[in-house]
Amino acid sequence: MSFLLSSFSVVGFSGSRAPSPASLSAVAVALSRLSPSAAVLVGCAAGVDQAVRQSCPRASVFSASQFGSGRGSFAARSVAFVRSLAAASGCLVSFPSGACPVAVVPSARPASCFCGSGSGSWASAAFAVGLGVPVLLFASAVPAWGFVSLGRGWWLHLPAVVQSSLL
Repeated sequence: MSFLLSSFSVVGFSGSRAPSPASLSAVAVALSRLSPSAAVLVGCAAGVDQAVRQSCPRASVFSASQFGSGRGSFAARSVAFVRSLAAASGCLVSFPSGACPVAVVPSARPASCFCGSGSGSWASAAFAVGLGVPVLLFASAVPAWGFVSLGRGWWLHLPAVVQSSLL
């Protein structure tokens, strides 16, 4: 994980609004593995987003209020966040708290990922996978999207292009 995270110049963080203590510890570990010059992107929510903002004051914050009001503003914020990672050839590091809803599947179409399932963390991860953004997850289980276990709760999904360049 250390080599992977330190190799990206842009890293985005997302996750549960009510993270477990293990997830918060994993956030600290992931932040410590970043290149000192890495740009950090994060959302405006409580939980994981808040932990990242507190640990990394220089982070670029994507605020839902920039995208309107109501539940749709959070989805629009997350779409813009993941698109920014894709445009910058960045990596998403995500800390979802529960299982991935069955309705959430990888797609380059935001509406296919942000389908009202109630899990913005999984929707963001699905959209990132659909756009070819590398995704590092800290979760107890992952859907069958091609993730590889790195052990200790860490899972990795790399698009084919990134896989061959790291080998």
